[in-house]
Amino acid sequence: MIAPTAVFHDYLELTKPRLSMLSVMTTLIGYVAARPPWVPVEFVSLVGGTCLAAGGVAALNQWLEADTDAKMSRTADRPIPSGKVSTGSAFMLGALMCTAALGLIFVKVNGLAAIFTLLTMASYIGWYTPAKRTSRWSTEIGALAGAFPPLIGWAAAEGRISTLGWILFAVLVFWQIPHFMAIAWRYRKDYSNVNFPMLPVRDEKGDWVSGWSLVNAVLLLIVSVLPSFLGLTSRYYLVVASITGLWFLCRAIVFCRPVGRDAASRKLFFTSIIYLPITLLALVADRLIFAS
Repeated sequence: MIAPTAVFHDYLELTKPRLSMLSVMTTLIGYVAARPPWVPVEFVSLVGGTCLAAGGVAALNQWLEADTDAKMSRTADRPIPSGKVSTGSAFMLGALMCTAALGLIFVKVNGLAAIFTLLTMASYIGWYTPAKRTSRWSTEIGALAGAFPPLIGWAAAEGRISTLGWILFAVLVFWQIPHFMAIAWRYRKDYSNVNFPMLPVRDEKGDWVSGWSLVNAVLLLIVSVLPSFLGLTSRYYLVVASITGLWFLCRAIVFCRPVGRDAASRKLFFTSIIYLPITLLALVADRLIFAS
């Protein structure tokens, strides 16, 4: 049954449009970086299918987490806990969008891209979402689930996953952990209120949280410059990736200092938001202009 107060905006919020657009963007990064021939129907179908998949997964995620969302100040005004959208409507919307996404990508793109789309859905809804209630490793599980979109794009372009595709996957994994650790540190009291056993809840001082963020920032720097050493990108991309990676690493180092850790977590978060599009767009530009 549709909640009586539901309007289009409420259903749009159910799809988490800003977060969903990140999935769409990284899918297109993988697609364009593979340098496929221009096939308009394939491109439009990939964009449409990825939008449907990301929005559907977001709706199902909120359907599964409606009880904990209602108990956290940062999520209490979401469409389901606020009563604007019923749980039944949220489930139907999410399920229909995911089904339509798989059908569109399978028919109009290719089977491998559809498989990676299904893996994204299954890992996020079936693995990451339940793990948030039970596992200290939920952030890492979420990072793996969130790193599949570039593989969807690469599979759409090539029908297989080559070396650079897997490097993009690794970049997304290592980027997400400092990004989400910074968020979780800021909202650790909220997560504690719903008994999520994530690292920022269990590590009251933040030494392990910041140290793990630093480790992943180092790994991110290494994998982000790897394409140039493998001859997959030019020195121009290497310069950009080195600068952005070192900047991100510096923010992670500052986060390790006990004094001012809350402020450092906010700076690390905002740096992560700027880092990703600059680095990935530089890679795509380099692939299209300079790489052989």
